[in-house]
Amino acid sequence: MQAISYTLSDIDAAAAALWEAGKAYTVWSFAGDMGAGKTTLIAAICHHLKVEDAVSSPTYAIVNEYQFQDGAITKTIYHCDWYRLKDANEARDAGIEECMYQPNAYSFIEWASIAPELLDKPYLKIEIEVLSEGERVARLSV
Repeated sequence: MQAISYTLSDIDAAAAALWEAGKAYTVWSFAGDMGAGKTTLIAAICHHLKVEDAVSSPTYAIVNEYQFQDGAITKTIYHCDWYRLKDANEARDAGIEECMYQPNAYSFIEWASIAPELLDKPYLKIEIEVLSEGERVARLSV
């Protein structure tokens, strides 16, 4: 398991390290307490990938979609927040499975623990722990 410690002032370096460590996985699960910084870290990763759209929490929309260029290929990031979903059935009804595992796409999922059975391929798990008011550690596992 790899761990990356960071603060807001060096979150861009942490985002770059996370991308290098996990870009082989198309599904990323972000876990951590409310307010741990899941959306903030996803926004930093999107910034690293030069996403031009504003990155925001998809708590009410459930899924936000962003585009980035990977060489000549346009890729999509589906930023999902399953916090408001009750279970896997509700996630399916919301169209979550249509987003996941698309070609040339990544799914970044907050609160994936609500419907873990939808994560059927190897995926990157990122557990964010608050160390202090301004310091976090992201623990990566598969």
